[in-house]
Amino acid sequence: MNSQEVRWHQRFENFSRALNELTEACKQDSFSNLERSGLIKTFEFTFELSWKTLKDLLYFEGFDYNSPRAVIRGAFEAKYISEADCETFLDALSKRNLLVHVYEERVAVEAMTTIIDVYLPLLQRLSEILKKRQEQPSAG
Repeated sequence: MNSQEVRWHQRFENFSRALNELTEACKQDSFSNLERSGLIKTFEFTFELSWKTLKDLLYFEGFDYNSPRAVIRGAFEAKYISEADCETFLDALSKRNLLVHVYEERVAVEAMTTIIDVYLPLLQRLSEILKKRQEQPSAG
């Protein structure tokens, strides 16, 4: 295993742990303001790890993308994510900046609902795809 392969595998492990935390957090029936803020922050770092894992995988495969937007588009071109998931990832990327306003209850509740209903399933689909890719013999 070369260093680029090791790197994306390690990043995937970190992403998987963060996704497990997010999945557990999303299972609650109700949230205090602090719990809701925690869920949003957990989503933020899980999302960061998702695109950085894709970046490391794509780099291992010979592609060098620098921005999150380019990485997401590259993952679509490499057929790691569907067109619909690509659009959802790009939406999450643009909405990520709104999440800093979690002190506004309406924005925080809306963000929490979107995370649970839309972004968590997106990240879970990505995890399954990456798990299958990790199990493939090394091509690099």
